[in-house]
Amino acid sequence: MLTIAQALAQGAKLLDDARVSVPRLTAEVLLAHAIGCERSWLYAHSDEELREVWWIHYGRYLHQRLSGAPTQYVTGRQEFYGRDFRVTPDVLIPRPETEHLIEAALELAGDSRRILDIGTGSGAIAVTLALELTEARVIATDKSEPAIRIAAANAHRLQACVAFMVTDLAACFADHSFDLVVCNPPYVPSADQANIQREVRDHEPAVALYGGADGLEVYRRLIPEAERVLASGGRLIMEIGFSIHEAVGAMLASWSEVQTRSDLAGLPRVMTARKQ
Repeated sequence: MLTIAQALAQGAKLLDDARVSVPRLTAEVLLAHAIGCERSWLYAHSDEELREVWWIHYGRYLHQRLSGAPTQYVTGRQEFYGRDFRVTPDVLIPRPETEHLIEAALELAGDSRRILDIGTGSGAIAVTLALELTEARVIATDKSEPAIRIAAANAHRLQACVAFMVTDLAACFADHSFDLVVCNPPYVPSADQANIQREVRDHEPAVALYGGADGLEVYRRLIPEAERVLASGGRLIMEIGFSIHEAVGAMLASWSEVQTRSDLAGLPRVMTARKQ
């Protein structure tokens, strides 16, 4: 029977040969998931023999990853803003870049009392804001019922007070009913589908990825809808694709304080605006 160190080396080589990114880290995450331990435990027990049940689970997880499944879907977990979120193929995997949206929201929220997260997916944005802005009432929507179930489970497990509704954008809400609207819309142009990573293209939900032919389809509906439900002076915060920030900015011509924030790579990532 292999030791933990040997199993990690073998798994890392298989992943490396298959050109999976960060093969050693991936092997560690998958083996820790198979054992049910933290990665640090693997180093402290590197000479321990791998139990048969661990080997069976580890082999299955390696096979899934080698077949293209994202590591996060194999383990069912993704960290976001320092918290673990459950993820499945029903929801987009939260990205570190989306934490820039959280930072913008925390900075601009002020005394916002009602916050709406449109297209919540895993609930990462809504749950994070509810936990960070404890005085605010956070409501989240998604048109996917399976996604809402995942988001609600994340909120329950992390003890976040969020109300969830299955609806298209903000269709079920009255005019002028929110102080802050946040959204990470699908913004990949459908024509770019062939150019994105296999793990993303073949496994993450298309409805959360593609924004029509030019990537702007949802923004064209989202911005007027946000203007409708925001109170006077309320703010809209959206994640954007780097290639569409000028087009999105043009849609905000009637808004004030329009700003674009860049990510760590210097690419436009978040756009904020205030309702006149």
